Amino acid sequence: MQQPIYVLGTGLSHNGSAVLLKDGKVCVAIEKERITRIKHDGGNDSAAITYCLEAEGISLKDVAVVVQCANFEVPDRERFHGKRLFENNDHPPLTSISHQLAHAYSAAGTCDFETCNIMVIDGCGSPFDQCTDINENTFLPNDVKTGYRDKMWCEKDSFYSFDGQKVRALYKDFSPIATSNGHTIRFSTTQHSIGGFYAAVSHYVFGNLDDVGKLMGLAPYGKPHQFEMEAFSIENGRLFVHDEWKKQLTQPSNGYEQFKTNFQYYANVAWWAQQQVEQAIMTCFTERLNRFPHQNICYSGGVALNAVANAQLLENNIVKNLYVEPAAGDNGLALGCAFYGWLEVLNQPKVPHNGNTCFGKTYTDPEIEQALQNTGFSYEKLTSEVMIETTARLLSEGKTVGWFQSGAEFGPRALGHRSILAHPGIEGIGDHVNANIKFREDFRPFAPATLPASAPEFFVSGRESPYMILVDKTRPEYLEKLKNVTHVNGTARVQTVDERWNPVFYKLIESFGWITGTPVLLNTSFNKKGMPIVETPLEALALFAESALDVLVIENYIVQ
Repeated sequence: MQQPIYVLGTGLSHNGSAVLLKDGKVCVAIEKERITRIKHDGGNDSAAITYCLEAEGISLKDVAVVVQCANFEVPDRERFHGKRLFENNDHPPLTSISHQLAHAYSAAGTCDFETCNIMVIDGCGSPFDQCTDINENTFLPNDVKTGYRDKMWCEKDSFYSFDGQKVRALYKDFSPIATSNGHTIRFSTTQHSIGGFYAAVSHYVFGNLDDVGKLMGLAPYGKPHQFEMEAFSIENGRLFVHDEWKKQLTQPSNGYEQFKTNFQYYANVAWWAQQQVEQAIMTCFTERLNRFPHQNICYSGGVALNAVANAQLLENNIVKNLYVEPAAGDNGLALGCAFYGWLEVLNQPKVPHNGNTCFGKTYTDPEIEQALQNTGFSYEKLTSEVMIETTARLLSEGKTVGWFQSGAEFGPRALGHRSILAHPGIEGIGDHVNANIKFREDFRPFAPATLPASAPEFFVSGRESPYMILVDKTRPEYLEKLKNVTHVNGTARVQTVDERWNPVFYKLIESFGWITGTPVLLNTSFNKKGMPIVETPLEALALFAESALDVLVIENYIVQ
C-alpha cells in the first residue's frame, strides 16, 4: 500500500496555528490559543504541531515538507528552529513563504472555483524584501519600488490569480509602518491599510487592540452622519489613509467604564468607521477588478472577517461569485502554508475540498467519561437520535445549551461543534446569554443558525452562508420570532448549516423546527469574554460549572 503524503503548515504570527494535510486534504488543524488557553496566542508552534501529529498518529519524520509563515527576519527564523520541533536539523525540508501569499493559498486550497482571482486585505503583511510572491509580471507602485529601502514597507493588500493549481501575484501594494505623530489614535500596523485603520479606531473606542471584532457589532447603535470626515482617499487605484480625521477624535477610551459612560459617542464613531471601511473595501475591489476582471473571487486576510462589508460586495454587484475563507485572519496562515506545500512545493494536483472547517481531534467516549467522572457531574448517555430530540425539546422550553460535537472548528466562528445554543425568540434569552454565560457586553449580537432551504423564508437575500461570514436582513414578519438573533438594525450574521459536514447540528435545527415551527437557533461560540473557544471536554465542563448554562451536551452525553 502506498504511504500517504503529509504536508505540515505552520503560522508563527499572532493567532498561531498548525495544519496537517494528508494526500492534499486537511486531516487535522488547531489554533495555538485552543491549547494554551491564551487568546490570540502565537509564536512558538511546538504545541500546535504536536497536537496535529499526535491526532494523526504520526511523527515529524513522516511529513514530506513543512511550510511556515513568520513575520520576522529570515536569520531569526533559522535561529528559532532549535526552540521548536526542528532540532539538530533532523526535520523535513522547511520552506518559508510571505504573509499575504499564505492568506491567498488558504483561500485557493479551500475554494470550489476551478479558476479565480484572490483579494487579500489586512493590517500588515510581510516586509517588501521578504515577499516570496513578487514576479516579473506583478504590478508594483513606483514609490514602493524606490522607497522601501528607506523605511520598512509592508504588504497592505494584494491581488492574485489562481489557475486551479498555482497562485500568482498580479498586484501588490505596500505601506510604511505607521507612526503616532502626536495623535491620540494608535496605529499598530501599516499607515495606509484598511485593517490598520479599523484596528486603530477599535483601540480608540474600546481601549484594547484585541477588540477589533466588536466594532462591527457596535456600529448599528451609532447615529448616522455624526462625523463627516473622510478617512481614505484613492490615488491611481491605491488607497491612502488621511491624517485629518485623527484630529477630530480626541476622547480615546481608557477602558470599559469610560466606554459605557459615553456609549452613544463611541457608537457614533463605530458607525462612521464601519461606513468608511465598507466604502474603502468596495473601492479596492472595484479598482482591482477593473484591471484584472474575473467573475470568481476569493477573499482572505483579517479585513475579510467584516461580514457587513462582505455582503455589500454582493449587494452592490461588485463581485459576482464570492468565497470568503472562513479562517481569513492570521489563524489561517498555516492553512495557506500547507496548501502551498502541496500545490507549489510538491507540485501535486489540487484535491476538491468539501467545505468542512472542523479539523480538530474527536474525543473518544472514554476520554469524555473520564472528564465527567473527574468533575463529578451526573450525566446520561443517549443514542444520537434521542440526544437530538431531547436537546431540541430543552431548547424549545427556553433552556441554554453548551454544545460540543466531534472536532472543533478551525477559525474564529463556532459553527455547531463548539457552540452555545438558545431559543431565537424567547424574551430575554439573548441578554441572559451575554450577561450570565458569555460574561460580555450587552450590545454584542448573536448569529442565527438555520437550514439552507429555510434561509429564504426568514432572511431577505436567503443566500447560503455556511461560515457565518455574510450579513443578511431578517424579514419584517419574523423580527419578533427571531429577536434574539436579529441585531438592532434588523440585520443578522446568518449561518446556513451544511448537512454534509455538520449532520448532527443540521438534524438538531431540523428537530427544533418541527417542535417550534422555526428551524433557527441562536448560535454563539462556546467561550466567555476573553477566553478561547473550548477545545476539550474538561474545558467545556469547567465553563458549564462557572456559567449559567442549563444543559451541556458532549457528543451523546447530556449533563443537566
